Amino acid sequence: MEMIKNGLEAKEVPFGLGLIVFIIDQLVKGYITASMHLGQSVPVIKNYFYITYVLNPGAAFGIFENQRLFFIGVALVLLGVVIYFRKQLMKEHMLVQYGVGLLVGGAIGNLYDRLQNGLVVDFLDFRFWPVFNIADVAICVGAGLIMFDICFRRQENDSDIQG
Repeated sequence: MEMIKNGLEAKEVPFGLGLIVFIIDQLVKGYITASMHLGQSVPVIKNYFYITYVLNPGAAFGIFENQRLFFIGVALVLLGVVIYFRKQLMKEHMLVQYGVGLLVGGAIGNLYDRLQNGLVVDFLDFRFWPVFNIADVAICVGAGLIMFDICFRRQENDSDIQG
């Protein structure tokens, strides 16, 4: 396979996606914490979408509050599993590879926050849903891609095999 920028092979790109997610997540969180006061809310689309600076002691969308050590452990186990099964994951369909890349990037983004100050910086506020961040979006989209592959693409392949 032809090499692309930074010496990565094309098959490595989905995992590079995790690094991109982490960098963007941390840059935006850094901007939010440097330019806003805790609890401050700025309307982007009045009555629909705001940038609201909050600190989240839980997981995505505020669930399981104050379980910092648990979430650190889960993120470290996830990273360990991905590293251990990396060669096998590279053989998976691209949906799984991109899903894992997004999942890992988001997990590392929130893990970094938890290790840095014990709480996760959240800022995307649609007012009808708990405030969340880019890492949370990456985790949900990544998990969704993996589930889609398991439920639909593999089901199609199984029916092709059966006949």
